[in-house]
Amino acid sequence: MAELALEHVGKVYRNGYEAIHDFSLEIKEGEFLILVGPSGCGKSTLLRMIAGLEDISSGELWVDGEIENYKEPRERNLAMVFQNYALYPNMSVYDNIAFSLSVRKVDKKEIKKKVYDTAKMLGIEHLLDRRSGELSGGQKQRVAIGNAIIRNPRALLMDEPLSNLDAKLRTQMRVELAALQHAVGTTTIYVTHDQTEAMTLGTRIVVMRDGKMQQVDTPANLYAKPVNRFVAGFIGTPSMNFFEAQVVSWEEAPALLVGEYRMMPCREDAARISRHGSDSVILGIRPENILWEAPECVSAGADYVEAMILEVELLGAEKLLFFLLYGKKYVAKIPAEYDARAGEVRRLYFDVTAIHLFDCDSEMRI
Repeated sequence: MAELALEHVGKVYRNGYEAIHDFSLEIKEGEFLILVGPSGCGKSTLLRMIAGLEDISSGELWVDGEIENYKEPRERNLAMVFQNYALYPNMSVYDNIAFSLSVRKVDKKEIKKKVYDTAKMLGIEHLLDRRSGELSGGQKQRVAIGNAIIRNPRALLMDEPLSNLDAKLRTQMRVELAALQHAVGTTTIYVTHDQTEAMTLGTRIVVMRDGKMQQVDTPANLYAKPVNRFVAGFIGTPSMNFFEAQVVSWEEAPALLVGEYRMMPCREDAARISRHGSDSVILGIRPENILWEAPECVSAGADYVEAMILEVELLGAEKLLFFLLYGKKYVAKIPAEYDARAGEVRRLYFDVTAIHLFDCDSEMRI
């Protein structure tokens, strides 16, 4: 296991495009770190820079106290699992897993023991005589992981390893990957654009945008306290709803006006609004916090909005309710037992204890 540190790392290509901007991060020994963000945000480029497959234009990469910038990939002892598995289709599963040890001239008896131990850990010992070209996607992924971990690398780098799998298998592999990483304890850096993978796998998550780090935190903190509007909208399915809100005074306390809907924020949010001192803010609220009935934390006579229901999607135990409010489309998540139909105008309530407030100009959390 290794500790890694990126200090003011940057990547600029020959055409002048800056893919990574002044990126600094410490990765703890044994940590399962996730790099997440939309396509083109630089997460795979950053992973390839750590692996040595891309040059580092500026800054320093440290692994266990040593600068690794100018070392060749094979000298870094960092294993990488690719999206396309990178297996030899005409070789057996045994030979694919053993390949990295064979090229290092490791004793054949030791290779055999390590291959069988690794295959048993991954549940593919019955496939060792099969050619990798004959395997399913999930089986190929296990073989690729076996090839990576068998040589006991200092860190494991994974570039969207589950993106080629179907939804059910992807869910299964997420559980297996988390258990495997916990069992092996290898420092792992995992790239994905799927925020569900990020939230379920990582001990910490780095959210990236346009080559820059937006926030690094635990999954729970990312969800509860996003630092800006981008992180708030990227983390969570469906995405957070955003409203333009005017700050008004009501009975000597700050209130929020969304269209004609007046909202009295909780004491903590009211204090934040007062300190911010702006006449307008961006109000964010997650779909599960837009309620079908008046919330218990608010009086029965709580203010509500009357919204036109556009679409209803059943998700088993829940429904997604797409509604029109002040000319824009929003979404709520409600229990499936509620009778909601497209075309109806219904009352909806905002849980004022669960709102998020952002500055209109910087879009940073207030």
